[in-house]
Amino acid sequence: MISTTGEYALRATVFLAQWYPEPRTTSQIFSATRVPSGYLSKVMQSLVRSRIVKSQRGLHGGFVLASEPDCFTVLQVLDAVGAAPERLQECPLGLKGHVSLCPVHKLVDDSVAQVRLAFSQATLLELTQSTEGSKPLCDDQAKEEAGQKT
Repeated sequence: MISTTGEYALRATVFLAQWYPEPRTTSQIFSATRVPSGYLSKVMQSLVRSRIVKSQRGLHGGFVLASEPDCFTVLQVLDAVGAAPERLQECPLGLKGHVSLCPVHKLVDDSVAQVRLAFSQATLLELTQSTEGSKPLCDDQAKEEAGQKT
């Protein structure tokens, strides 16, 4: 359902949401999220261009969410990296006889609409506030390596 790029963008932004408003370095994000470093750079650039994340230079620099974690939705993050599920406007098979969506493609489109709605209602803050006893990102070793708050 979500591409690898989308998964990586969510991992990075949820990690930054956990630390908001403190900036985190690329190395800290990498350690906590296990996103390959080359891929992480690409994802972070897209998030900066979309104004979801800001980059700060200097001694206490790194990446930080551009606003409070409750200001950004999962859909916004996925859109920023081109990974949001897209609605069907026409037959994905390109069949000329389909002037409107057939029952199968309408079902797919309706499902995508429901997923987009759910993603548009879920904020990064909600993803950091697990009530099921599990953390949204990583194991204890990764949290230690990333300098998790106590």
